[in-house]
Amino acid sequence: MPAEEVCNSVSTQEHHEREENVPFLLEERVRETVTWKEALRRRVKKKCSCSPARVKGLFVDSVPIVKWLPRYQFKEWIIGDSMSGLIVGILLVPQSIAYSLLAEQDPIYGLYTSFFASIIYALLGTSRHISVGMFGVLCLLVGQVVDRELTLAGYPSDTNQTTLPTVDNITSPSCDRSCYAIMVGATLTFTAGIYQVLMGLFQVGFVSVFLSDSLLSGFATGASLTILTSQIKYFLGLHLPRVQGWGSLIKTWISLFNNLSHTNLCDLITSLLCLLVLVPAKELNDRLKGKLKAPIPFELFVVIAATLASHFGHFNEIYGSDVAGSIPTGFMPPQLPNWSLIPNIAVDAFSIAIVGFAITVSLSEMFAKKHGYIVDPNQEMYAIGFCNIIPSFFRCFTTSAALTKTLVKESTGCQTQISGLVTALVLLLVLLVIAPAFYSLQKCVLAVIIVVNLRGALRKFGDIPQMWRANHVDAIIWLVTMATSALVNTELGLLVGVLVSAFCVLCRTQFAQALQLGQAGDLELFADIASYKGLQTQPGVAVFRYEAPIYYANQTLFKKSLYRNVGLDPLKEKAKHRKQQKQGNQKRETDEQSQDIEVSTSVYLLQHTSLHSLIIDCSSIFFLDTAGVNALKEVCKDYKELGVNVLLAQCNASVIDSLRRGGYYDPNKGTKDVQFHSISEAISYVQSLKAQNGVCDTVV
Repeated sequence: MPAEEVCNSVSTQEHHEREENVPFLLEERVRETVTWKEALRRRVKKKCSCSPARVKGLFVDSVPIVKWLPRYQFKEWIIGDSMSGLIVGILLVPQSIAYSLLAEQDPIYGLYTSFFASIIYALLGTSRHISVGMFGVLCLLVGQVVDRELTLAGYPSDTNQTTLPTVDNITSPSCDRSCYAIMVGATLTFTAGIYQVLMGLFQVGFVSVFLSDSLLSGFATGASLTILTSQIKYFLGLHLPRVQGWGSLIKTWISLFNNLSHTNLCDLITSLLCLLVLVPAKELNDRLKGKLKAPIPFELFVVIAATLASHFGHFNEIYGSDVAGSIPTGFMPPQLPNWSLIPNIAVDAFSIAIVGFAITVSLSEMFAKKHGYIVDPNQEMYAIGFCNIIPSFFRCFTTSAALTKTLVKESTGCQTQISGLVTALVLLLVLLVIAPAFYSLQKCVLAVIIVVNLRGALRKFGDIPQMWRANHVDAIIWLVTMATSALVNTELGLLVGVLVSAFCVLCRTQFAQALQLGQAGDLELFADIASYKGLQTQPGVAVFRYEAPIYYANQTLFKKSLYRNVGLDPLKEKAKHRKQQKQGNQKRETDEQSQDIEVSTSVYLLQHTSLHSLIIDCSSIFFLDTAGVNALKEVCKDYKELGVNVLLAQCNASVIDSLRRGGYYDPNKGTKDVQFHSISEAISYVQSLKAQNGVCDTVV
């Protein structure tokens, strides 16, 4: 049969097979196009509409206790809530006094902070289990800002009675160091709370997803090293100023070693005795937590014993040991923040707001998932924001959820935030009656309590090998964040951690590969040929999957990876063709009698390969930008010039929309090139195209 008839016969048969193998198309819904003005008008109308039902709904959503309190199961829950609230309240007394030391505040303000935070979160929070109060990392950040502002204002370090001329917003004729310190702390807390409430108003609770567990853990561990270092001077009874600026941890240790000769033996002996008691006691509590209904409050016992020993032993008068000093009873009148300080502490307040919110949301979501209920991240933002704004008028400092006390609440039968109200009652009793009894409590005892509570964070160093084996990227994020927080700057550590996390995500898209896929028998299952045995491929058809979005940063790597895995680089083939064409032209010029070399200028048919179709599985491509669409257009164009069809399969709706808007194909001429809903469908289609690279040139 003549070649022309064979070609015509093949073309006719191919036409019929194409008709039979038309890919299945889904009919797209016509989307309503709304202008931005109309969308804004609708949103404003929805948000600003006022009706009794909407007012009631807003109130219930803003004050969650109104929703769950009427359904409170008194008989079943009250014992657990009362027990957990009582235990946490007892534990909070020594810890509130101790963490005041870390925040450069007098002990009474720590008790105020825990008291107000417990009440406000019980009213506004959506988590049933977390305990809101002072958190070591936040206290450290507050203390650093307070110490810096005290230095800028001219107050000598570690002095409590120095007076300066009148400071704005103070009713008394003068303001001593303690007065100015709490003014800075309260203003910082107020500003951080404003940030948190604004983030809640703008519905940016989603920012918590950018703070991974490894990042937060590394940040907390690095800050714990700084906290530990800052408390060593109290262990030794040294009067050293807090070091500011980058590298404060190293500078502090150098200062400590240089002043070891001035160690107060009374404080050192007391610190060692308290450590010898508290460390084994904490370990005992951990080992017996499954058998004990509540942890034994060893911290409170140590505080009572140390206070009695210091009082009757006259440690302050005889040995010069630093003590907590006078702790007044009752409450002070509210006071406005110092507005003139806000520009100085605005940046610090923002980092504190982010850390406080991230810790609170992380813990609330963790315990909500464990106990099967839902928390609202934006409402948590409001709750922790008002836990800072309202108490700041009563001379309190920044709060957030605290893991240790939350674990205690959960293990002692907590069911709702009624336990927080019970905790507030315990603290109220201390504030009204018991507080002055802690006058003789040594500061070194408070430092020991702080350090002992860092055990959990410091134990993370022992988990580094396991973290590395589990995930190299997470381990690197942890190490970089921890090292930066500890050795450089605490706030900078959080920023560096976020940047490193983002860089690691970017690197993952940079090193993604195009995997060649094979089919598992007759199943609709395609997997990487390099990873699994027994997978089948179709002759003349190559199936590849690119496991990353294609965008401006990796579009060149996508093309190189694809060309390398296909084993056919169109650019090299065209360069080779141009070289052959040039050699042919030179040969014609030198020998006009030689046979002309026929070269097509539009399609370069390959004689050395049987590949006629390339299918790209787009199931792992979540989005495309303009550069990504252009990269696919170039791949399609380059391979089509070599007689190889490029088809896209399993594209999601957003990818199809990006391809349409980017001009990858014309919807009016059909969408078969991209709307293959499965790889099998695409393979069936290309198998129906005959004589791809034979005598008859049929390029789609």
